[in-house]
Amino acid sequence: MSMTLKEMLEAANAAVPGISAADARAKMDQGALLLDIRDANELQTTGRAQGAHHVSRGMLEFRADPASPYADAELRPDRVVILHCASGGRAALAGKVLKDMGYAEVYNLGGLKDWIEGGGPVIEGTDPGM
Repeated sequence: MSMTLKEMLEAANAAVPGISAADARAKMDQGALLLDIRDANELQTTGRAQGAHHVSRGMLEFRADPASPYADAELRPDRVVILHCASGGRAALAGKVLKDMGYAEVYNLGGLKDWIEGGGPVIEGTDPGM
C-alpha cells in the first residue's frame, strides 16, 4: 500500500514524540545523543548545535545499524537519541526509521531554529555566504 508524504509524516509524528530544547539539553547531560541529520552544506552555512553529532539523513540507516560496515559507534539502540534537521520533517521521518530499527528512546527536537530559540548554543558555520 502506498503512502503520501503527509501520511508518512503523520505516522512518524505519532511514533516519535517531540522534545523541547531545554528537555533535550537535560537528556544530553544524562548521555543522550543530539543527532543533526542535515546535509553537510547546511551545517557549513548555518552552523550546528553545540554538542550535536552529525550523520546525514541519507546515511542514517547505514550508520545506525550496528551490523553495518558503516556503523557509527555513537548510535546505539539503547542510547537516547534526539534528532533535529532544519525544520523537523526529516527528523520526524528519521526518528521513525530509528524506532523501526529497534531504537528504544527517540525524540524529535524539530529544527535548528527550535534549538536556538530554546537557548541552545550554536557553533557558527564556516561559510558566511555572499
